[in-house]
Amino acid sequence: MFHYTVETAKSPEQAIADLQENLKEKKFGVLWHLNLQEKLEEKGVDFHEKYHILEVCNPVEAKRVLTENSLVGYFLPCKIVVFAENGGTKIGLPKPTALIGLLENENLMDIAEDIEKRLIACIEKSR
Repeated sequence: MFHYTVETAKSPEQAIADLQENLKEKKFGVLWHLNLQEKLEEKGVDFHEKYHILEVCNPVEAKRVLTENSLVGYFLPCKIVVFAENGGTKIGLPKPTALIGLLENENLMDIAEDIEKRLIACIEKSR
């Protein structure tokens, strides 16, 4: 499976707040936060679901993977999505290992596995 997704009883806003704190503990920062519902409605498109896309980065890890292969930039920064669905909130991400696997580089795969574990730990702690 290309993604890791969990459900929480928290509101999307509370899940995002908790996620940001947990990411900081693992030395990841949120570079950009897109509130897709607001952006689409701002453009005149009716979209009534809460949907947030967070782009997160650990600068040290970004340098490591880009030094190994500049094509990794196609996958950066990592994305974490928080959205409302069926009365609950889901938090998920595309697995870094699924993306990096496309490059067929064992060194990068080792780094991606470590990053994936840390991001999943942040998501789990934010549930």
